[in-house]
Amino acid sequence: MNILKVSDIISGYTDLDILHGISIHIKPGEIISIIGPNGSGKSTLMKTIFGLLRIRSGEIIFNGDNITGIQPEAIVRKGMGYVPQEKEFFPSLTALENLEMGAFIRNNDISSSLERVYDVFPALKEKQRIKAGSMSGGEQRMVGIGRALMLSPDLLLLDEPSAGLSPVMRDMVFGKLTEINESGTSILIVEQNAKRSLKISDRGYVLEMGRNRFEGPGEELLENEDVLRLYLGG
Repeated sequence: MNILKVSDIISGYTDLDILHGISIHIKPGEIISIIGPNGSGKSTLMKTIFGLLRIRSGEIIFNGDNITGIQPEAIVRKGMGYVPQEKEFFPSLTALENLEMGAFIRNNDISSSLERVYDVFPALKEKQRIKAGSMSGGEQRMVGIGRALMLSPDLLLLDEPSAGLSPVMRDMVFGKLTEINESGTSILIVEQNAKRSLKISDRGYVLEMGRNRFEGPGEELLENEDVLRLYLGG
């Protein structure tokens, strides 16, 4: 059984189609990477899955429910979290306030959710009263991911989680994603740092010009001569 199945999706912006029949699936507990050159439709696919772009054709099934065309808030309520590449936090709010915003649909005590996030990112507990806008890039990334974890999603979507980070912070982020996955959350990653992302992934998809080009286990894609030559600089 799949936690997410995306079938023959066509979508884009205004009258321009960016995705031309893309299909992917994710099984419970998997980490899946979406890689490909700039303009291949990676971020567009993420936004389409999360309901931020209108689907012209195709179907999205999540946790057994057809979520094709429904609004992001309804998708969140069904158990999906999303961390965009930009605007992943509110800079004028503290780290704690940002995390609290992540639990906006709950009206009960969120202390246990906060503690789970602090277990993953102890630095956020230490700096919970500091405004997110004054934090380092790595700390801001923790805030964005932590905010998405506040509702304990079944599936977490991340768009370029390592973008703009130092090598040390990139290693930290990928390590934390593995930790989050081991706690039971399936993960879908769009990532330019393809080699690093595929190393932690069960499977990967390579997109090109809005279409599926390659698919397979992460380690196999890392060893595929065509993928290495065309997309990984090998």
